[in-house]
Amino acid sequence: MVQKDKGAWAWVPVLYFTQGLPYVLVVTVSVIMYKKLGVSNEDIGLYTSILYLPWVLKPLWSPFVDLKSTKRKWFLAMQLLIAVALLGVGLALPTNMFFISSLACFWMAAFASATNDIASDGYYMLGLTEKKQSFFVGMRSTFYRLAMVTGEGMIVVLAGFLENKYGDNTKAWSITMSVAAFLMLIMTVANFFVTPKYESENDELKEKPKGFLEVFSSFFKKPGIGIALAFILTYRLGESQLVKMASPFLLDTPDEGGLGYSTEQLGTIFGTAGVIFLSIGGILGGILISRDGLKKWMLPMVLSLNLPNILYAVLAVTNTTNIYAVTATVIFEKFGYGFGFAAFLMYLIYIADGKSKTSHYAIATGFMALGMMLPGMVSGYIQHWLGYDGFFVWVVIAALPTLFLLKFISYPADFGKKTTVPNE
Repeated sequence: MVQKDKGAWAWVPVLYFTQGLPYVLVVTVSVIMYKKLGVSNEDIGLYTSILYLPWVLKPLWSPFVDLKSTKRKWFLAMQLLIAVALLGVGLALPTNMFFISSLACFWMAAFASATNDIASDGYYMLGLTEKKQSFFVGMRSTFYRLAMVTGEGMIVVLAGFLENKYGDNTKAWSITMSVAAFLMLIMTVANFFVTPKYESENDELKEKPKGFLEVFSSFFKKPGIGIALAFILTYRLGESQLVKMASPFLLDTPDEGGLGYSTEQLGTIFGTAGVIFLSIGGILGGILISRDGLKKWMLPMVLSLNLPNILYAVLAVTNTTNIYAVTATVIFEKFGYGFGFAAFLMYLIYIADGKSKTSHYAIATGFMALGMMLPGMVSGYIQHWLGYDGFFVWVVIAALPTLFLLKFISYPADFGKKTTVPNE
């Protein structure tokens, strides 16, 4: 069997970029696409949030990923299926039933992406020693977020360019999603070559859960799991709503309370300043946790994830369309996102630690997805009710439950520190 940590500097970035790309296309770029194709904010918020459901339900089939084949074979197969599904979106858009057809393809991509997450995260925990897991969490988070910014940035810029070139939003987005499918295919091939074979199907050392009920129930028997799940569900309460309405806010006209930006402008802002500061935040977060442990940085990271939302509220209340103010808001939001998410990832790894860690991590991230799905589903209705100014003020207030729960959750103060080796 291949030695742990081998080639991690190559496969961690590639694997997690490939994990982030379909996620951003399904749950974020779809928002921009449907907005430009004339779908209402209410329908966008509701239906694109329902696309989170495979991530919520993935614990139901995560033991199957543990039991059958290897995690490497699983994520390679799922990545190929995602490429096919994204091509289906591109082909569906010019049809009369584009909304239903493209949503069906997005559903296929979402299911495959959620399964890819199970296998990729299991591979990460299998292929790295515990101290390297904390060291690489910043890089893992950064390349995942880089994929998201690639989607929100380069792919959206391409769509905006094609909108201007053809004067036809449907044609522009059809080509764009076909290009995204080709990019996903390239990343699948890259993963085939850079990921070592840590497992074999007959590997006696491979962790094999005895049964679904045992794996599932053992997660809920962990000490303090109730408070832990409440914390997981609320950690991204504000972000889950902001991520659905931030793009419509920038794209809507000033008469509608928006800022009136073009698709190309939106993609350029996310794809330049967003990339740089997201990277800095994610890498810095991983380094600091690896140096000092999770406890010291949990509160600062929770704050960094939520405080930048105030700047969106300021833009909406003051109707500020200045490019520098908008870019600064994106810079602070992306840096805070990268920095703050490192703590969340490390906490999820702590919750999953022990036997059946692949399945338990899938359950934990399933609850994380539920915390994104439910608020996102109603975000469009809340925005329509409160307007953009009231909506972003509400998003700021939504950080309070997480701050309250911080003092009740428990974990080793030095968890994630380089010298710390968690119990198997």
